Amino acid sequence: MRTQVAIIGGGPSGLLLSQLLHRHGIDSVVLERKTKEYVLGRIRAGVLEQGLVRLMEEAGCGARMQAEGFEHRGTLIAHGGESFRVDFAGLTGKPVMIYGQTEVTRDLYAARESAGGRIDFNVADVTIHDADSDTPHVSYSIDGAPRRLDCDFIAGCDGFHGVSRQAIPLEVRRDYEKIYPFGWLGILSKTPPVNHELVYANSDRGFALCSMRNEQLSRYYIQCSLSDHPEDWTDEAFWEELKRRIPPEQAEKLVTGPSIEKSIAPLRSFVTEPMRWGRLFLCGDAAHIVPPTGAKGLNTAASDVNYLYRALREFYEKNSAQGIDAYSKKALARVWKAERFSWWFSSLLHRYPEQSAFDLKIQTAELEFLRSNRAAQQAMAENYVGLPY
Repeated sequence: MRTQVAIIGGGPSGLLLSQLLHRHGIDSVVLERKTKEYVLGRIRAGVLEQGLVRLMEEAGCGARMQAEGFEHRGTLIAHGGESFRVDFAGLTGKPVMIYGQTEVTRDLYAARESAGGRIDFNVADVTIHDADSDTPHVSYSIDGAPRRLDCDFIAGCDGFHGVSRQAIPLEVRRDYEKIYPFGWLGILSKTPPVNHELVYANSDRGFALCSMRNEQLSRYYIQCSLSDHPEDWTDEAFWEELKRRIPPEQAEKLVTGPSIEKSIAPLRSFVTEPMRWGRLFLCGDAAHIVPPTGAKGLNTAASDVNYLYRALREFYEKNSAQGIDAYSKKALARVWKAERFSWWFSSLLHRYPEQSAFDLKIQTAELEFLRSNRAAQQAMAENYVGLPY
């Protein structure tokens, strides 16, 4: 079998790239190691930058997002039992869109299926061959039967644990990593959100976040130890701890209920360089991970897709390699800015085991500066709604 672009990974970045390429007559095949149901069952972030919103519209997948998503024009930052609002729209002229990653993925699957796009599920033994030549191909198997996919280019959208990054030789690749000394315990509940905008809380007991998926589906997080397990926390213990960490005004009106999903996510910052080797290109978590603080994971993947999609269009439509040659440098420049913001926002809001009394005073001063300084709020807002592509 032959295609123009082999896409490894059937999550949102791989599907978005495939759909955007299809809209311009560029053929692709998507290889996914899990089932469609498994991919749709993963609970992920739901804050979309305007760049991703525009890409979904460009892909012809924005109708349900616009109908069911929620525009958030700001957010609350809480500290010391009080809170202040950062006005995204007032400071940047842009909101963010609240629309779950699962729903983004569902819309993209529907679009690819409607267009007759090829997606192979339950693939195993995926191996990238000759990526540093003009004739790359991917071998894999389904139910034990070997398959081969010849292509012009390979897009590695298969996440941190996928095969794509590992295909780049160690003498070419350099990895940068920071492991944070805590995790996020998150629950999903069929309850109305405690606030109409997200609430980020710094408390002496640790970080908390009040988020949402829709008017009757809420997502809440608290900072926890890396040694914790979800089963260590009853729903009642979670709700009581959350109430201790958010301002009294929110705690009093918090509606609690049974969790329908509970998990712990470790926090990591990770970047690999370069994001291109020969005719292999890395996108999203295959190349970089950010802490969930600030919701940059899916959004940085989208910016990668934007650069790669436009570069491939330039190659096929204008017979120019300028875009693909510039892909890694351009993508990494934006990735590192997102990493900086996620690191800064995490440092602002969490309690670290090694923090001294001096460190805590500096953290408080930073929060007070953000509260009182318009320029500081504007810098935060510009990063939160998304830097330009």
